[in-house]
Amino acid sequence: MGDTSIEWTDATWNPVAGCTILTAGCTNCYAMRMAARLDAMGLEKYKGLTRRSGGRAVWTGKIRLDAKSLDAPRTWSKPRKVFVNSMSDLFHPDVQTDYIYRVWQVMKETPRHTYQILTKRPDRMADVLLERRFETLSNVWLGTSVEDDRVLGRLDDIRRVPAIIRFVSLEPLIGSVAAGDLTGIHWAIVGGESGPRARPMKPEWVDEIEKMCRKSGTAFFFKQWGGKNKKATGRLLHDRTYDEMPAPTLSM
Repeated sequence: MGDTSIEWTDATWNPVAGCTILTAGCTNCYAMRMAARLDAMGLEKYKGLTRRSGGRAVWTGKIRLDAKSLDAPRTWSKPRKVFVNSMSDLFHPDVQTDYIYRVWQVMKETPRHTYQILTKRPDRMADVLLERRFETLSNVWLGTSVEDDRVLGRLDDIRRVPAIIRFVSLEPLIGSVAAGDLTGIHWAIVGGESGPRARPMKPEWVDEIEKMCRKSGTAFFFKQWGGKNKKATGRLLHDRTYDEMPAPTLSM
């Protein structure tokens, strides 16, 4: 929890830890490796959240709520962009709606921060947030992960979500998503997979997305090429960086 090197945010906040492998984009999830490392360091929060399988750490499916961390954003006086649950999914089915509401209240009471919530379960996100007690907060951006054309339906689900800013993380991009529609999506983050088992990302897949963004008016953020050594491959696309951020909108 705290400052991070993730290019599109300033800090991470993890009121939930642990997850479940859902689709192909989860196969080499960095959070599984990190959770195993933190468990080995003796952090109780991450104990038993992963197991060894095929020479790597994988989620056990156990979810741990960390209510003690809920007040952390209140202690940050300087405004930050905050990635919520970099080590989990706030809309995992085992995270109770009442607990999500507690997270929501913290975000409401700290409007100096901008919160970025990313889920692989936008169908549940939409269902939960359409409940009357959940307000649409101007400082909360809501997004989903899409790794290839097998999960393009998530774009339709995220469009159902009441939000000032909706975004999509196309990372790890492991296939073309040219058949998708970015209408109503304000921001697209694109990145290749990184780590020892990284799957390659084709340049044409990235170009397809950049063109889709121009057509739909979606801000385009190119995060990285990825690979076993992501620092070596860098984040230049056609000899420049793309760090576009979404502009607030009143449309929902």
